[in-house]
Amino acid sequence: MSLLFTPFDLGKLSLPNRIFIAPMCQYSAVDGSATDWHMIHLGHLSLSGAAVLTIEATAVSPDGRITAGDLGLYSDENAAALARVLAAIRTYSPIRVVLQLAHAGRKASTRLPWEGGAQIAPDQPGGWKTVAPSPLPFHPGDDAPAALDHHGMARVREHFVQAARRAALLGLDGIEIHAAHGYLLHEFLSPLSNRRQDEYGGSLENRLRFPLEVYTAVRAAFPAERPVWVRLSATDWVPGGWDIEGSVAFAQALKARGCAAIHVSSGGLSPLQKIDAVPGYQVPFAKRIKAETGLPTIAVGLITAPEQAEAIIAAGEADAIALARAALYDPRWPWHAAAQLGATVAAPKQYLRSQPSQYKKLLSSSEGR
Repeated sequence: MSLLFTPFDLGKLSLPNRIFIAPMCQYSAVDGSATDWHMIHLGHLSLSGAAVLTIEATAVSPDGRITAGDLGLYSDENAAALARVLAAIRTYSPIRVVLQLAHAGRKASTRLPWEGGAQIAPDQPGGWKTVAPSPLPFHPGDDAPAALDHHGMARVREHFVQAARRAALLGLDGIEIHAAHGYLLHEFLSPLSNRRQDEYGGSLENRLRFPLEVYTAVRAAFPAERPVWVRLSATDWVPGGWDIEGSVAFAQALKARGCAAIHVSSGGLSPLQKIDAVPGYQVPFAKRIKAETGLPTIAVGLITAPEQAEAIIAAGEADAIALARAALYDPRWPWHAAAQLGATVAAPKQYLRSQPSQYKKLLSSSEGR
């Protein structure tokens, strides 16, 4: 029996298998609101057979967007647009839908990736002033971010809370807090980007403080029966930067605050990173965090083959796997993995004719017309 397709409980959220669709920015929103592209894109992935569909990094404030095309959940208009997409998904798919809440920090105010992705300075059309723990730009030559003071940090924390409340009203099944890839919460964690001299900088305990405050506030604002977890970068891949030891400590502190899982990625904080991106290169980080904290982990990163995913689960290296680019390339990856591993996934009736064993049953019934 395939372990990849065995049930899995994430907190009180029961899942039929251990496959997640990872959050993938589409840069196709208008003023933070979902468009018809999101209806097509998320609707398509909702039929994948995965257990969980994670909506892309969703900004908690306009200045927290990576680009002007980022999805947001900072207004009633944002919520209404996303509700339309969710209604369609729920009509046709049993998939669990969760939302990744994010603030881009110093990596905000950039051009769309297909327009080069460079920073747009605040004095240029379409740009705005970014914020960060310290006034250190991501790229040399970028406009330096404004260092958040205590009032600014309280404002950001409240933006996370308000977005979590909107997510609850939308009926989302869970929240993933984005503390990875060099965005604001990761910037507080890493000594490369956090040079503060107050209680939020310096020691590991201090650098954990603000991300933990945000987690605690979101957890309190979201229904207790629905899970909240965190995506982190296990290492900066830069000497002297954030590392796996800090990630284990962060995960242990999150566990004490009721965190349901850790989604383990890496990198994104510094253009100096050196990554040997071989298949499954981030899985050892997920394995270590799982072993040292007892928290469920979600492994991600160049997991592309069904046998590879099965081996990760069978070896106890992670509790689930997440697909990103592999799901864009093959939106029916879970179907194909199930067929290869001798398992089954939920498929809409409209598509049963693509599955020979199911189509025979359909033909023998009154529906087989």
